[in-house]
Amino acid sequence: MKQVVQNYKSGELAVLDVPVPGCKPGGVLVRTTYSLISTGTELMKVSEAGMSMLGKARSRPDQVAKVMQSVATNGLPATYRKVMGKLDSYTPLGYSLCGVVEQVGAGIDDVKVGDLVACAGNEHALHAELNWVPKNLYTPVPDGLSPQHASFGTVGSIALQGVRQGEPQLGEVALVIGLGLIGQLVVQLLTAAGVRVVGADPDPSRCELAESLGAAACGDPGSAAVENAVMELTDGHGVDQVYLAAGGGSNQPVELAAHLARDRGRVIDIGKCRLDLPWNAYYEKELDVRFSRSYGPGRYDPEYELEGRDYPIGYVRWTERRNLACFLDLMARGRVDVGPLVSHVADFEDAVETYRRLKDGELKAVTALFRYPAAEVKPEAPKVTVPAVRRPAAQAAPARTGKSPVRLAFIGAGNYATSMLLPHLAQREGVSLSTVVTTTALSGANAQRKFGFARATTDLDAVLGDPSIDAVFVVTRHSSHADLTRRALLAGKTVFVEKPLALTEEELASVLATVEESGNDRLQVGFNRRFAPLLREAKAHLGARTGPASLRYLVNAGRLQQGSWYLQQGTEGSRFAGEGGHFIDTASWLLGADPVSVYAVAAAGNEDLQVVLRYPDGSTASIGYVTNGPGGFPKETLDLIADGKVLKLDDFVRASVYFDGTAGRKRWVSSRLPKARDKGQSAELASFVKAVRTGGPMPVPLESLVATTAATLAVQAALTGGAPVTLAVAR
Repeated sequence: MKQVVQNYKSGELAVLDVPVPGCKPGGVLVRTTYSLISTGTELMKVSEAGMSMLGKARSRPDQVAKVMQSVATNGLPATYRKVMGKLDSYTPLGYSLCGVVEQVGAGIDDVKVGDLVACAGNEHALHAELNWVPKNLYTPVPDGLSPQHASFGTVGSIALQGVRQGEPQLGEVALVIGLGLIGQLVVQLLTAAGVRVVGADPDPSRCELAESLGAAACGDPGSAAVENAVMELTDGHGVDQVYLAAGGGSNQPVELAAHLARDRGRVIDIGKCRLDLPWNAYYEKELDVRFSRSYGPGRYDPEYELEGRDYPIGYVRWTERRNLACFLDLMARGRVDVGPLVSHVADFEDAVETYRRLKDGELKAVTALFRYPAAEVKPEAPKVTVPAVRRPAAQAAPARTGKSPVRLAFIGAGNYATSMLLPHLAQREGVSLSTVVTTTALSGANAQRKFGFARATTDLDAVLGDPSIDAVFVVTRHSSHADLTRRALLAGKTVFVEKPLALTEEELASVLATVEESGNDRLQVGFNRRFAPLLREAKAHLGARTGPASLRYLVNAGRLQQGSWYLQQGTEGSRFAGEGGHFIDTASWLLGADPVSVYAVAAAGNEDLQVVLRYPDGSTASIGYVTNGPGGFPKETLDLIADGKVLKLDDFVRASVYFDGTAGRKRWVSSRLPKARDKGQSAELASFVKAVRTGGPMPVPLESLVATTAATLAVQAALTGGAPVTLAVAR
């Protein structure tokens, strides 16, 4: 691909062929449509690069100070080599663009291939054909907003953050000093907020442009026109806010701000101008001087920008990304018009010549854009690999001898473990609850008291290293399942892990690699519905089938309480990633096969999904997973149709089978269960304990557990890619 670069030592500008960036997790690969040239920031950098070494030093005294500190620490020769090496390297240009998502990294679920996004950042929104952009530095472009205008997103966020720092109020009057790109945007934002604006700039054409975009009056900073306009609009009191959007080495903007601001007015520095504050003037008016840091909260924070960790909206309302989305929305609704600001659009291949013309003053532009050649996005057919199960040569966990009870350990004692698993095990004959491991001492003590564990501890290694423990239950948060399962398998334990087994393809592959490495394939995942007595009875009445089946499964999952850790998608996966394996496993068990492809679509604004699974014999299963249904409606309803027969399940309360026979239509209907719904946990645990005791086969084949987990992962891949995902079995 091609990218605009500059050598800071020589000042050379070039369009280089460079490798395409990889699409890392937590971000997207974007093909640029338009990128914006910052005629202020970028031209300043280009101009500095053309200076002599002395000129560079004078323009960046902060960097000179760092060099001197390095000399004192590392010596002159080492510092010289370091500085010259850095100067004599190509550096990128650009920080504001709009493009089309070409590839989606792991962990991204808010955009898909082909979506139009606006991107920010001087390391991620560069003048390049392709950029990898982390999650908090892009946002989808609203419908109806052109890519050309969406490329203003970053500079718009800078202006918007500056206005937020000024805290404008309806009816106030503001002075904007400097009517370049940022100044023009500040004028429009203030006008949209109900503030009357006076502009100051030595360029008459920029003053005229600002007045056409909403400014009440504009003029040269040194003229009487600006002061007269301020006095007239404020009854002689002075403006409420002054926005410094100018650059250069003159101290005039700072002095003018003090002269025209009212008593206790606010002065907000957005640009990079000289700031020698006249002490008396600022002191006597007790002016409030504020700085606006680039695009907003999150800027320069690597955990926010690179790792995608958002700030809670209750504490930080307007972050970098929210500012970006807000500015795009303002443009889409016509509150801000950037069309008049586009002075020049150049083809990307003419980038070097465009910079030269801008630097030499031959091309005068408030804003210039690069237009990139159109490229048809042809997304690869997505696929998820189903790791091959390679049986170990020597089987672990041979049949136990004697009549001693099966000794179990629990890792985790949260709500599911204490309500759905431990009550079935605490009184089971032939079972001994040996040890419970928790991260907090009190939760372990509570589980020990309620269920009779012999020991409670926070030491996981002591449990895995205890040879007397036969099996380990992993009932922790989703993000830890794969790792804890691997550790327990390596320790030679039989493992029961609650769903999901893994949250990524890499985690799933690592579990299978551990099985092969350790020779231990004694693994069960908590897919309990296939053990439900009512469903097993209904399946028996349905009987064998000869043709393909159609299965429909509606899951009325309901809303989660605010603060639930299930909502922590960044670390714990989506709700469907955590729970969906239940329904895929049930469908696959009823159909007697593993799926070969997965397709999924999502409703806008929530986690409602429609998932379609296809099976080798042509059977299909559709799973509707909804979170906003009424609480009084059954949680799970299922219909399976095949060979003129229908199996119906009503929320594990009643089941029925309808079929045509030689003696006419027949029907089997279960009796309504007298007690709580039995979703199979008790029978599942009984089967697991039996397998541990006898050394016999695990209740569910490992191949099925792996296939169900891979299909669950494929749902997210299908949502991201917008196409069916093939489940490709590794060879």
